[in-house]
Amino acid sequence: MRNPPYICALDAAMDVIGGKWKALILWALDERLRRFGELRRSMPGISEKVLAQQLRELEADGVVRRTVFDETPPRVEYDLTDRGVALYAALQTLGEWGAERMRELDLAPTHGKG
Repeated sequence: MRNPPYICALDAAMDVIGGKWKALILWALDERLRRFGELRRSMPGISEKVLAQQLRELEADGVVRRTVFDETPPRVEYDLTDRGVALYAALQTLGEWGAERMRELDLAPTHGKG
């Protein structure tokens, strides 16, 4: 927890997913587990520093799991925990709302599902 006390339950949820990149990270990890470089390539515009910071925060909040393999060079993979899967499921309704908004604005998504 970073910002308690919360005003409401939505405030508590936004503490976890707030910002431009966290929902997109969850979206990318919903498809499958990914390595850091794959995540970065799937989100044009995010810097390595910001991605690393966002992943650390999501891991601290218990929604992303970081697995380090004892290899040379080291391999690190990220995937959603059960809590992350539940959070992403909750975000899907918001994504549907966004898709309808994009249709209204005659815009197309830049990547796959959404």
